[in-house]
Amino acid sequence: MHKLLIASGVLLLAAVVGFVYARVRLRPLLRERVVTALAEHYRGEVDLRELDIRPYPFAAVGRGLVLAQRDRPGLPPLIGVDGFTIDASLEGMLSTPLRIRRVDLEGLRVNVPPKRGDRRNEEGREPKSELPAFVIDVVKADGTVLQILSKKEGKEPLVFEIARLTLNSAGIGQPMKFVTTLTNPKPPGLIESTGEFGPWQNQEPSQTPVAGNYTFSNANLAHFKGIAGMLASGGKYRGRLDEIVVDGSVDVPDFTVRISGHPVHLTADFHAIVDGTDGDTRLEPVVARFGRSTIVARGGVVGTPGVKGKTVALNVTVSDSRIEDLLRLAVKASKPPLTGAIAFRTQLEIPPGDVEIIDKLYLNGEFGLGAARFTSSNLQRRIEELSSRARGDRDEEVESVVSNLGGRFVLRRGVIAFSNLTFAVPGAAVSLRGSYALRSEVLDFVGTVRTEAKVSQMTTGVTSFFLKLADPLFRKHGAGAVIPIKISGTREQPKFALDAGRIF
Repeated sequence: MHKLLIASGVLLLAAVVGFVYARVRLRPLLRERVVTALAEHYRGEVDLRELDIRPYPFAAVGRGLVLAQRDRPGLPPLIGVDGFTIDASLEGMLSTPLRIRRVDLEGLRVNVPPKRGDRRNEEGREPKSELPAFVIDVVKADGTVLQILSKKEGKEPLVFEIARLTLNSAGIGQPMKFVTTLTNPKPPGLIESTGEFGPWQNQEPSQTPVAGNYTFSNANLAHFKGIAGMLASGGKYRGRLDEIVVDGSVDVPDFTVRISGHPVHLTADFHAIVDGTDGDTRLEPVVARFGRSTIVARGGVVGTPGVKGKTVALNVTVSDSRIEDLLRLAVKASKPPLTGAIAFRTQLEIPPGDVEIIDKLYLNGEFGLGAARFTSSNLQRRIEELSSRARGDRDEEVESVVSNLGGRFVLRRGVIAFSNLTFAVPGAAVSLRGSYALRSEVLDFVGTVRTEAKVSQMTTGVTSFFLKLADPLFRKHGAGAVIPIKISGTREQPKFALDAGRIF
C-alpha cells in the first residue's frame, strides 16, 4: 500500500510537471509555430490574442486570431476567428510542415480581396512556397461568414452566411474537398454544395480554383416584389473565385406575376459565368419554358457602383411560342384575350429598387403573330363586324381571324406603348398607335382602317345612298376607304369610334 501511494504521488508529480512544462515551455513554442505557419502560408501579418495547451489529450485552444495581408493594408483582415481548437499530436505540431488532425473554428470570417488592379511582374512578387506551411486533415467551421470584396469602388461586398462547412485535405498541394450548407440572401433559400476548393493562391486569392455541384431549394421568389413562387435549382460549377462557370437548371412549379395572379410551371436551363468577387453574372444563355412557349435570353445581371442591388439586362427572343402563354402572365382575366402563335424579340431591363417588377420592368422590342383570335366574345364580335363591313356586307363565309398582327412596343412603368401596330382581317387592314395599361387595362389608340369596300358599301338603304357623297373623302391610295378611328374603353369593354377630327 505504501509503495502504491508513492507510485501515485510520482505519477501525480509527473503530471503536474508535464502540465507546468506544457504551459510554461510548450505554449510559447507552439504559439510561435502557429503564428509562423499562418504567416508563411497566407503571406500575411498574424495577431493571436490567446493560445493555451491541454496536455492530456494534447490540444491547443486559441482565441482572437486575425490574419491581415501585409501588402493590402487598406483592406479588412483576410481571416478573423473568434476561437479555435487544434486537435493534433505533439509530434505533428513540432514537425515541418506542421501537421494537424482537426481544427474546429468558431466565428470564422473570411474577406476575399479583389483582384489586384496592377499586374506586378514576377520579380516583384513574393516567391511561392513549394510546400504549404501546414497540413490539416479536417477543418470544421460552422457559422462562417464569407465576404467577397468587390473590385469596383463603391460596390457593396458579396456576403454569404455558411451554416455548415467541413473541409477535408486531399494531400499536400491538392485542393481540399468540402461539404457546405449556406443561406442565399436573394432570394432566400438553402444552398447545399460539395466540391473542391484550392490550392489557395497567396498572391491573388480571387484566382483560387473552385469546382463542385450544388442544389438550391425552397427559394421564395416572393422576396422580389411583384412575383411569387418556390424555386429549386441544381447544377455544377467550375473555375476561379472571380470567374465561375455554372451550368444548371431551374424549376418553379408555381411561378406567378402578381398583376395577373395566374401561376405557371416554369423551367429553365442556363449557362452562366459568375464573378464571385462581386456577384455580377453573364447569362449565355438562359432557355426558359412554360406552357407551349420557349424564351431564350442572353445578357447579364450586374451592379452599378454606388447603387444598392443589381440590374438585369437581357436580349430576349421568342419563337414557336403562344401569345396566350405570355398574356397569362400579364393579364388579370381568367382567359387570355388573344390566342395564336407568336415570335418576338426585345431588350429587357429590370433595375434595382423596392418596387413591384411590373412597375420597373422595361421592354423595347417588336413582335409578330401569323394568325390570332380574340377570346373575348365582345371584341371578336366587333372584329367580325369590321370584317363584314369592310368587305361590303357580302354574304360569303370567311374566318374572321386576325392575321399579320405585329408592331413595335415599349413597356415602361406598367404601360405598353405601341407604334406601327398593324393587323389584317378579311376585307380590312388596320394600323394603330397608342397604349395599353396593364393594371387598369385601359385602351387608348388612334389609327386607320383600310377597307376593300367604299363607305357607302358598308351599309344599305338610305344611309348607303347618302354615304356615296362621302366616298371621295375616304377613298385614298387605291383602297375602297381609309377611315380614321380611335379605340378607348377597357379590354373587356372596348369602344370603337370614327375619329371625325382627322377626316379632313
